[in-house]
Amino acid sequence: MTSKLDSLEMKQIMTVLGSYYALKNALVATDGNAAAAASKQLIADATEASGHLQATGSVHYAEMRPYLDTIIVQSKLISAETDKRCEKQRIAFSPLSDALVNMLKTADLKNAGVYKQYCPMAFNDKGAYWLSDVNEIKNPYFGKKMLECGEVTDSL
Repeated sequence: MTSKLDSLEMKQIMTVLGSYYALKNALVATDGNAAAAASKQLIADATEASGHLQATGSVHYAEMRPYLDTIIVQSKLISAETDKRCEKQRIAFSPLSDALVNMLKTADLKNAGVYKQYCPMAFNDKGAYWLSDVNEIKNPYFGKKMLECGEVTDSL
C-alpha cells in the first residue's frame, strides 16, 4: 500500500467488517434467512466503500476494488439463497472471507482485535478461513454440527 487509509476510508472498511461479522454469526447459527439479510447489508456497505474510494480519487481504490468486488459478488450469491442448512451460502462465504482477509491486510490493519481462523475440515478437508471479532472458535462452515472445529491462525 502506498499510504495509510484516511480515517473515513478506515471507518468504511470497519463498517464492511462489522457487516461481515453479522453474516458469519448467521452462518454459525445456521440461519439462512439471517445470512441472506446480513449479506444484503454487506453488499450495501461494500458498495458504499467502493464508491467512496472511487469518487474521492483515493490512491487505494485500485488496490481495494478487486477485494470489494469479490465481497459484493459473493454476498449477492449468499443473499439469493434461502437453504435452511446454509450449504450454498457457506460455499460463497469462503471466497468472500479470503477477499476480506486480503483487503484488511492491504489496509495494513493491525491490533484491531480481528482473528483469522481456520477449519481444516471445511469443504471435504480442503479447509477454509474466516474472520472473527473473538478468539473463541465458532465455525461458520459447520455451525452446530462442529461448532468448535478450527484454530486461530493470525490476528490483525
